[in-house]
Amino acid sequence: MNIEALEAMLASGKDSALLRFGLGKSWLDAGQPVHAATHLARCVALDPEYSAAWKLLGRAWLAGGQPQAARAAWQRGLSVAGSKGDQQARKEMQVFLRRLDRVPQDGDPSAVLAKAS
Repeated sequence: MNIEALEAMLASGKDSALLRFGLGKSWLDAGQPVHAATHLARCVALDPEYSAAWKLLGRAWLAGGQPQAARAAWQRGLSVAGSKGDQQARKEMQVFLRRLDRVPQDGDPSAVLAKAS
């Protein structure tokens, strides 16, 4: 489904974590990380146990130049994934966090995602 159709669903009053996740992913894929982060933040507000959304929210924040917000999302996501037994999401967020820790102070944090995409 395209972004316009998803946005139309939202505008019609149909709001859900799944719809927000779809919008966040679509906007991130379209190169609009700020729009993506807005929808993904709402997604995890609607469903705080949505580990895939925490992972994607971190990616959106990082792509939008907010590495500390990405770190916070991934740390929360690690806790959620661990409690749900979502080992794949947990492992991916651990990798993103380790890579983020290795980025030099003046380095480009977007390299964290480039290696793992």
